[in-house]
Amino acid sequence: MTLLTIKIEKIGLKDAGQCIDPYITVSAKDQNGVDLTPVQDTPLASRKEDMYIHFNVDVEIQKHIEQLAKGAAIFFEFKHYKPKKRFTSTKCFAFMEMDEIKPGPVVIELYRKPTDFRRKKLQLLTKKPLYLHLHQTLHKD
Repeated sequence: MTLLTIKIEKIGLKDAGQCIDPYITVSAKDQNGVDLTPVQDTPLASRKEDMYIHFNVDVEIQKHIEQLAKGAAIFFEFKHYKPKKRFTSTKCFAFMEMDEIKPGPVVIELYRKPTDFRRKKLQLLTKKPLYLHLHQTLHKD
C-alpha cells in the first residue's frame, strides 16, 4: 500500500501581494464531490514574493492511494481573508487526478471559483503562466 505526501511549495497569482492570511484547503474527493479523507488546511503562507505566495508545507493524504476511488481527485482550494467583507474567500482552486500521482515535482493549473468538485465546468483562472507548484513523495508501507 502507498501513502502520498504532497509538499505545497508555492502558488502564482497576479495579485499575490494583496492576499491577506492566505492558506490552502486540501481534500480528496470522488467524482461526485464526496470527501474520501478528512479535509486539511495548511498553515498560513510563509512569505509572499512578487507573483508568488510560498507555503513550503507538507500535507499527508490520510488514505492509501490504492483505496481512493477510481475517478477521485485531490483538490487544493486557495483561500484568503477579505477585510471589507469580513470573511475568508476562495480565490481559485486546482486539482490532481489519480493518473497525475507520481513522485517528484508537478505544476498544475489554477481554475476560477466556485470550486467544481465534479470537474464538469472548469474555467482557467488566467491565461498567464501562473500555477500551483507541488512536490509529491510516495511512501510504501
